[in-house]
Formats: sequence, structure tokens, C-alpha cells
Amino acid sequence: MTSSWFCVLAVLAVLGDAFLPFLPSGTLVILAVLKTDRIAGAPLILAGAVALSSFLGDVLLLALARRGAPFVRRRLAKRPKMAGNIRRVQHALDGRTNRTAAAVVIVARFVPGGRTVLDLAIGHSPAPSHRFLRWSALAALVWAGYIVTLGWLNSHWFNTTWLSMAVSCAAATAISAAVARLVRRHRRLAAALPVDPA
Repeated sequence: MTSSWFCVLAVLAVLGDAFLPFLPSGTLVILAVLKTDRIAGAPLILAGAVALSSFLGDVLLLALARRGAPFVRRRLAKRPKMAGNIRRVQHALDGRTNRTAAAVVIVARFVPGGRTVLDLAIGHSPAPSHRFLRWSALAALVWAGYIVTLGWLNSHWFNTTWLSMAVSCAAATAISAAVARLVRRHRRLAAALPVDPA
């Protein structure tokens, strides 16, 4: 496969993983970076395309959730755990300042499946979605910059593609796992705090 096809696959995977979070979008983006790292300006172009694709995936899933698409309803009916996660995200966003809500949206990008849960939570919320779209665009830029930079740095640190790929994927997995662990810990601490009656 040519480097351009790797880029196309990566961008499509990023678009699709809003709906199918098991898609290896991060791995494909890193592979696309490694295949194009010798082309001048390729990392910047790829980062822009990945960010745009990520944002468009959010917009599409949000629109489908808002309209109550049958496949969204079926998915939630079959996955009570996801429905519970959606309620928790909605609670985390209710009444929060712009800065806190933006942080929740950005962090969700780094948690496996977090983007899907977040999009569905916003889609099922009565609150207007225009604020979320602004944060989603920012989160898409942050994640695209992070994953492309990770691949680019490793492509320059190691001489072989397979080693660069292995280290990049291991680092991305470790970072996602660490963020997910921090989110779970924060959730447990928040649940343990006494409720203020005022």
C-alpha cells in the first residue's frame, strides 16, 4: 500500500471510531505518520485531516443521538453499562464552568470509548449542543496533535519502522490506560464525598 492509502485509512478510522470505538484509529494514524514522515509537511497535513475527521465524527454521532436514531436506541438498550456511563457524563457536565466542561470533553478523547459515550451523552441531553461542538473541535485538535506528534517523535528516535510503531503504540496505550485510571479514581473520590445539603 502507498503512503496516501495509509492516510486515507487513518482518517476514515478516526471518523468511524465515534460510532465503533474498537477501531484502531490511533494505531492507524501512527502508521500513517511513519509511512509519510519523510514527506515535507505531511505530519501537519495529516494532523489537520485527523482533527477534522474526529470533529466530523462527533457531529454525526451527536446528530444521530439527537434525532433518536434506531441503532443508537438499540445499542443503549443492549448495553446498560454504557447507558450508566452516559448518565455519569451528563451529571459531570451539568452546571459546570466552561473550563471544567472543556476539560471533561478533552479527557474523554484519551479514554477508550470515552468519545462515543460523550457524544451520546450530549446527544441525549436537553442542553444545546453548540458549546459542546466548540469543545469537541478543541479536543479533536489536541488529540490529533498528540497522536501525530507521538508517531513523528518515535519515527525520528528509532531507525526501524516496526520499532517506532511498537514504541508509539505502547506509549499511546499506556497514556490511555493512565488517563482511564485517573478518571475512575476521580469518580470514586467524588462518590465518596458527602453531599452538601445546601
